[in-house]
Amino acid sequence: MKQISILLLIALCSSCHVFKKNTTHISEETPTQKTFLISDGSKFEPKNSYPNFNWNVTPQYCMFGDGTRLLSSKEVKTIAAKTNFICIEKHHAHKAVGYAEIGAKEEIAAFKAINPNIKALFYFNSAYAWPFTSYNENFKKNKIDDYPELKKFILVNKETGELVHRNNTLCFDVLNPEFRTWWVKTVAQGVKDSKADGVFIDQMHGFVWLRNDRKREVEQAMGEMMLNLKKAIGPDKILLGNNASGVKDVFPAIDAAMFEHYNNKKLSKENLLEEWGYMLANAKAGKISVFRIGVEAEKEEASQTLIKGSTGTSLEGLSKERLEYYQACFLIGAQPYSYFQYGWGWRLHTGPLVDYPELLKPLGAPKGAYKRVTENGWEFTREFEHASVWVDTEKMQAKIEWIK
Repeated sequence: MKQISILLLIALCSSCHVFKKNTTHISEETPTQKTFLISDGSKFEPKNSYPNFNWNVTPQYCMFGDGTRLLSSKEVKTIAAKTNFICIEKHHAHKAVGYAEIGAKEEIAAFKAINPNIKALFYFNSAYAWPFTSYNENFKKNKIDDYPELKKFILVNKETGELVHRNNTLCFDVLNPEFRTWWVKTVAQGVKDSKADGVFIDQMHGFVWLRNDRKREVEQAMGEMMLNLKKAIGPDKILLGNNASGVKDVFPAIDAAMFEHYNNKKLSKENLLEEWGYMLANAKAGKISVFRIGVEAEKEEASQTLIKGSTGTSLEGLSKERLEYYQACFLIGAQPYSYFQYGWGWRLHTGPLVDYPELLKPLGAPKGAYKRVTENGWEFTREFEHASVWVDTEKMQAKIEWIK
């Protein structure tokens, strides 16, 4: 009897060990192990390449750049404490280390040292030939004539015969098939060189307004280029397209889409409602959404302050004053794998280092979809485990009641 009891105890201990091990495995926050419901009741189907997601607090995405230097260790820790999904902006640290892809590589290594699971993106533009990387350093007005193989990638003004530029930044011609091949190869190399987890692609338009008679060709060329890029970087990398939701030819290629609110029209009640619909569509397609608010777009005087190179003191105050409204706008439409980016620009000093305590308050999962208070009205509500959200997008007012 004593021998049987000992054997039974050993068996029970062995079972306990196995159960403990399995429980630990299940509790790990990886995309393939956690199930999140979309607001219509369906399940979100994430890819293994995605960041770990949860509703513990308002999910944040951070994108930053300072062309003059790398981050300090304190700044790395500040940003890493907010989010596990970041992007190194187009010109970051190029003056300090030579090229932006080196700056991105240095920062990604610093963030990975703190959190190996953080997802960090490289930046590249599909329209403007920003000269901050080694790949683009010769796309300058005073250099390009010496590189005819690159010059043919630039748009030409049909009337003047001059290269098209914006404030001396040259403009790519997406209708040139040789350019598309070069661009895909170059971006994939940038992702590899920087050791990034994917890439943020800015400007999806292909300068279609400069050649409306070839609109469909431009759209198809852009779609082809993005599909080829996705193939080039592979399924284990994230392709995030700026303002790519609803872009028919591009949407199949991307893993994520940003909603960039860069002017008053983008902040309109009609546009916000439309974007909430796109956020739902993105989630149902298994794609990430990034809801980016720049408060400089709200008021003309704020935009002018930014343009004139302000240190941002007034805009930081505006961002804190308006946070509740814009946080509420995000939460009304948020789905699984929706992220909030907040500030007043794209540089390091325009929000990423600012402390916004409300974004770190306990949130909890949404209890369902948002509700429209009246059929054609502009008041909306939504309930979360630890927050009750009300917003009026016509009056641009909101209230978030935090529930302990």
